[in-house]
Amino acid sequence: MRNLRCVGQQIVQDVPSIEATAWDASSDSVICLRAADGLLRLERWGEEGLQPIASWDAPPTPYKVLDLHFFADTEIACIILDNGDLILVRESPAHEEKIEIIGSIDAAISAAAWSPDDETLVVTTQASTIIYLTRDFEELASVELTTRDLEVSDHVSVGWGKKETQFKGKKARALRDPTVPDTVDDGRLAETNESRETTISWRGDGAYLAVNSVEDVSQRRVIRIYSREGVLDSVSEPVNGLIGPLSWRPAGNLVAGIQLFEDKRQVVFFERNGLRHGQFPLRPLDGVHDGNEVSIRSLQWNVDSTVLAVTYDDRVQLWTMGNYHWYLKQEIMDPGLKWHPEKPLVFALISKSKDRIRRLQYSLEVCAGPILPPFDYGVVAVIDGKSLKITPLRQANIPPPMSLYDINLAANANDVVVNLDCSDDGICRKPIFRIRVLHQTWFSRYYLDLGTMQPPLQIENSADSGKTSPVTNGQGVLDGGLPLSLEFRSMRVAPSLYKTTENGSLLANGRVLARGCTSYLVTPSHLIFTTSQHLLKFVHLVAETDALVVPPDTPESDERCRSIERGAKLVTAMPSIFAVVLQMPRGNLETIYPRALVLAGIRQSINEKKYKKAFLACRNQRVNMNILHDHQPEHFMENIRLIVDQIEKAEHIDLFLSSLKEEDVSATMYRETLRVEERKEAGASTEGGGKVNKICNAFLEALSSRKANVKNMITAQVCKNPPDLDAGLTEIVRLRENGSDQVEETVEHICFLADVNRLFDNALGLYDLQLTLLIAQQSQKDPREYLPFLQNFELMEPLRSKFSIDDHLGRFKKALHHLHDLSTFDELKAYTVKRSLYELALSLHRYDEVKYASLMRLYADHLKSTSRFKEAATAFHYLSDHAQASECHRNANQWQDALSTASLIPLPTAQLRALAETLAHSAVETRNFRAAAIIHLDHLHNIPAAAKYFCKAYLFSDAFRAIATLAPPSSQQANNNDDLLASVFDPALADAMATITDLVADCNAQLSAQVPRIRELRETKRADPLAFLEGDNNAGGADVPDDVSLAPTDASTAGAGGSLFTRYTNRSAATGTGTGSMASSKRSSRNRRREERKRARGKKGSVYEEEYLVGSVARLVERVNGVGEEVARLVEWLVRRRMVERARAVEAGMVEVVGMCGRAVGEVFAANGEGEGEGEVEGQERKKVAPTVKEYRQLSFLTSG
Repeated sequence: MRNLRCVGQQIVQDVPSIEATAWDASSDSVICLRAADGLLRLERWGEEGLQPIASWDAPPTPYKVLDLHFFADTEIACIILDNGDLILVRESPAHEEKIEIIGSIDAAISAAAWSPDDETLVVTTQASTIIYLTRDFEELASVELTTRDLEVSDHVSVGWGKKETQFKGKKARALRDPTVPDTVDDGRLAETNESRETTISWRGDGAYLAVNSVEDVSQRRVIRIYSREGVLDSVSEPVNGLIGPLSWRPAGNLVAGIQLFEDKRQVVFFERNGLRHGQFPLRPLDGVHDGNEVSIRSLQWNVDSTVLAVTYDDRVQLWTMGNYHWYLKQEIMDPGLKWHPEKPLVFALISKSKDRIRRLQYSLEVCAGPILPPFDYGVVAVIDGKSLKITPLRQANIPPPMSLYDINLAANANDVVVNLDCSDDGICRKPIFRIRVLHQTWFSRYYLDLGTMQPPLQIENSADSGKTSPVTNGQGVLDGGLPLSLEFRSMRVAPSLYKTTENGSLLANGRVLARGCTSYLVTPSHLIFTTSQHLLKFVHLVAETDALVVPPDTPESDERCRSIERGAKLVTAMPSIFAVVLQMPRGNLETIYPRALVLAGIRQSINEKKYKKAFLACRNQRVNMNILHDHQPEHFMENIRLIVDQIEKAEHIDLFLSSLKEEDVSATMYRETLRVEERKEAGASTEGGGKVNKICNAFLEALSSRKANVKNMITAQVCKNPPDLDAGLTEIVRLRENGSDQVEETVEHICFLADVNRLFDNALGLYDLQLTLLIAQQSQKDPREYLPFLQNFELMEPLRSKFSIDDHLGRFKKALHHLHDLSTFDELKAYTVKRSLYELALSLHRYDEVKYASLMRLYADHLKSTSRFKEAATAFHYLSDHAQASECHRNANQWQDALSTASLIPLPTAQLRALAETLAHSAVETRNFRAAAIIHLDHLHNIPAAAKYFCKAYLFSDAFRAIATLAPPSSQQANNNDDLLASVFDPALADAMATITDLVADCNAQLSAQVPRIRELRETKRADPLAFLEGDNNAGGADVPDDVSLAPTDASTAGAGGSLFTRYTNRSAATGTGTGSMASSKRSSRNRRREERKRARGKKGSVYEEEYLVGSVARLVERVNGVGEEVARLVEWLVRRRMVERARAVEAGMVEVVGMCGRAVGEVFAANGEGEGEGEVEGQERKKVAPTVKEYRQLSFLTSG
């Protein structure tokens, strides 16, 4: 679908007698060899014009320049003449001569060619020998061309490209052997245009070369294939009429030659083994009555094998191939072509008169019509000699080489443009296109009306009217009125802002957007381009080119990037139908609908309130329907009636409603990529299914006045979250009551939308047995089961039927209501106990004290049996059952309520004291020493025990109060108090001091051991992270296998703990999807639990030891903070009891531990807060917050010492 368009040209005039040209690829200049005034002149044509290099006397005898080659690395030109002379011209000689005749071959030279790497020269002589020479002109090999060479290949033709090998139906078996042709070529020479010349052509990699020469004995032209070492590999099969031109395609698969017939010429192709491999015919030449009058000089492939140049005596034709069809793209009326060795579409061209040289640069471009909607019909024009192929891809997606319209031109076309036909005011109203075709010296115009689909009509031919004036174009006009290309004027979006460079960089107003760009085009909203990474990318167009954002290479997550077939290039885009047409390397077309274009069109339609167009686009392109609401939620809700009117069809409305879900697709799968700021998620403002229900309710309101949309209303009810099946079934009941004939149809509809079993239960729950029967008939239920089932309900009285239905459906609360209405209290009590409906039963009988009390007794027993003792005690209090209430309080550890309730029974003193002792014992077991102390003090009157337990709770003031003020009176009360203080209080202080001292010692020892260990582990990790994570198993210095270079596989990385950086981290070693990653997830799920157990143990030497130690230090700090107040009270009472030294020791130990904790937190958690990078251990990714060490306040008179 691409045409060759001239994009650059340079020219030098009045340079007579140009014999040959060569390229200097390093400076991108042309080396010219001229013969004038008896001299040979070598000149360079570059940026500074034509500059002389050297000149010398021409040979006195007639000669022909066979080859001119330039070595860019040494700046040496090599000239080979047919008289055998080999001449070197040094442009910048050091100590050598500037011009040197290396030598001469006595037998004369018939052909010569340098290898692609400039290291080997092959020449053929008039004596039928092939000589291999090095770059220093030392002979490598010499091969003689003999008749015995023809015996090398034993050809068996399989009829490549022959008509006989094509399938013709069932009778094809009766045909003769298709591998046997009608006539067998014997290789006889052409009767005309046979110059008996020899041609040499190298393969692109320089491994083989082909020699085309005439075999004198058999008078047959033979193509011999030689290796680089001079070994004959194969010879061609006999081909009649084969002449001298020969060119081996740089890609290496074909060797091209020319075959002459009496009435035609064709390019024939050979494989390396010498067998034919297809051909294509050459077109008759314009202005030539007898094709044999103009002979073919040469065949030349360009460097990337995309263009084949056929050089005649007076012109050059450029051919390209697509879908196995050869197109004639250019015909230039100058014969001397020389391709650039590195740039594919650049060549030098010598005029027929040899007095002018041109440097032409071409590009393969698509001639496409406008892309601006609504005239984006995808009109593409393809040049093929005198045939212009026109295809509007939007109306007829016809693959090349076929086309919808085929215009027969009067002469070969060189360029074509397609423009929209607009009125004088610049407004285009109809899909009418004007096609302008450029020929050699004139142009023609055609008119194409796609509204009527009529074939194109010619409206102007400048040749017929004598208009041969120059045609203006972007590159200027050559002298003599020879245009290069037509200027493209069409409806485009600032096309001059965007262009590509020779190295594939895509520029936007001079700024490099992307590299490796292979094709691009501009739509009204996007810049679309393909890359060498086989990706199709979309860039949103904005006012400033500096703000253009190129998407990353993430086709799996970004709508602006899409994977395409290798080598695919853009042809055109049709935004109206969201289509992009790509051409594959082999030539076929592929039309795709990228999400970027589809979503852009849908969003634009929503913004313009064209909801039907947006809906149809979602339906056709399988886009989630939720985008209709999520893109503009407020506008959508405001225009519900407009949406219903536009969509109109009931099945379309059903499709939309059934597609609703709570997810905000405009913030997830269809995130807007044009906006820089993050779009506020619409779903964030709705809770609990608000979005779906709100839309369904709005549609119900809009559809309520439309009788024809009953199905839509049912759909809106069923699609709610959760589905409102009862409302949908109620609509069916309303239809039945109104005598509508749509009842069965709506029943089928609702059964299609929802689970028929659920609908059966809901219909039964409406107590409408007739509706239930209709639903059951649409299900897979057995009539022998559901008919007796429904008849049983039919025979019951209404309330009993409703109770049975609700009990069957599990709606036990409603069933209890029906039992209450039936006034069967005994049955109600039994049902209440069976279904545990005590709260509802109590609520129904709250005004009947007797029944309420009876139900409360059942409820209290239920609470007690389920160990809900606190609530059971309250229920028993209501029933004045103090014994049961006291027992429940005791079981609930409510010792105050248990004792107070027991006194209401009332209990004997002995039993009450036993209850108090039991409660005190339970409090001690649960370490509630304060409660035990109060029970001993208030109920058992045991002051020593009370003081003991107060001291265990570190409530020394309460213990002292109990001894000092509550001791029984006696004659020696002061002595009694002193005795109690000495026998109870002081030993309790000593026990508390011992406990605190042990705690301080334990904390001190733990910090002294763990903090240095943490420091050691971190130093080891910083010094050698690999050894820290993997473990050092080579302590003995033994050699270990080096597996660093082994390629990772799923088996190697997933086995035995994973790789180094995945074994102890949350990050997966592979980001791909598929079976392998699913298996890896299963393995990691099992391993994760095992790793958690290892982490909890914190085994020494494991990778989790540091994390375990850090957590241990944090727990120790919390423990120290918790005992600070207790230590302060202990120190105070030690001083009061004149145990100053003990108090000083306890306080000193506490101050030391608090200081150690502060230093440990500063060291351990400061280092733990630093980032460890991506490879950090999983447990350390969850950073621990540094605990706060509470300050311990010392007694002022203890700190003086």
